[in-house]
Amino acid sequence: MVYRKPAIEVKELRKVFIVNEQETGTGATFRSLIHKKKINVPAVDGISFNVEPGEIVGFLGPNGAGKTTTLKVLSGLLYPTSGTVSVLGATPWKRDKSFLRQITLVMGQRAQLIWDIPAVQTFELNRAIYNIPSEQYNQMLGELTELLELGEIIKKPVRNLSLGERMKCEIAAALLHRPSMVFLDEPTIGLDVTMQRRIRSFIAEYNKRFSATVLLTSHYMADVEALCKRILIIHHGKLLYDGDLSVLVQRFTAQKTLVVQLGDCQADFSSYGEIVSCEDGRVTLRVPKSETARITARLLSDFPVIDLLVEDPPIEEVIDRVFTQERV
Repeated sequence: MVYRKPAIEVKELRKVFIVNEQETGTGATFRSLIHKKKINVPAVDGISFNVEPGEIVGFLGPNGAGKTTTLKVLSGLLYPTSGTVSVLGATPWKRDKSFLRQITLVMGQRAQLIWDIPAVQTFELNRAIYNIPSEQYNQMLGELTELLELGEIIKKPVRNLSLGERMKCEIAAALLHRPSMVFLDEPTIGLDVTMQRRIRSFIAEYNKRFSATVLLTSHYMADVEALCKRILIIHHGKLLYDGDLSVLVQRFTAQKTLVVQLGDCQADFSSYGEIVSCEDGRVTLRVPKSETARITARLLSDFPVIDLLVEDPPIEEVIDRVFTQERV
């Protein structure tokens, strides 16, 4: 059996920030001018996980959970307070050139493109920084242009591009050196549904074409469902779940959602399950998973059903339930 080392190894990672405690009141304000009281705020509190080469893993949690802090440690932007981290066999914060050439970090709320010049000039700058051979650069730029449908937009000043166009150019700039480790922090934030779908398709294609490892944070569950079989859930700096997305849904879902299309919905459906909505002949019910088959049969027998759909609850609901529980 051949042993393959994980692309990411994290053991008991902690990152604690020391901040000034802000007290209220005039007296406290004056005292703070002389003596500032410091407090420790743990952003990441002893998490451990591995990611295998070529995996796309979703890294989920509410704002302030520790996602971005973790990504910054993994990419070498922050030193951890304690714990060990290995990314592609390297210690990230040592920032060895060989390590930096293999990774990239794309943050949806941060820009690397220069505002007043065309994106292609930033691409050329990155080519020089990474010392990419001209032949490899031209080949990669051509592939990225095709995959992201960049066309002529890379020749326009960045200030003239839409948000979606800028995000596509940001991603292209980050991938020109063909990294094998990609950290994506909210890459589709603020984009319309069509552009989100294109970015997701591109990430999947890049992963497939170059066998890249991807760690993705997103508040859009469509990103996670489309790209990630496995997810990590972090809350208050602690890892609550590490496993298969479908297993999580099964474990925390005691109900199914039935969507029934009828001619109208004037009847009383309360005896069939919890009514979520009823409008324009479309009834949405929430029913116990164990009762799904029986209730579906009743609905088909009792009403002239045009269409019927059985669904699991939205992933957002499932993850909310994880946050309300103890460690899984």
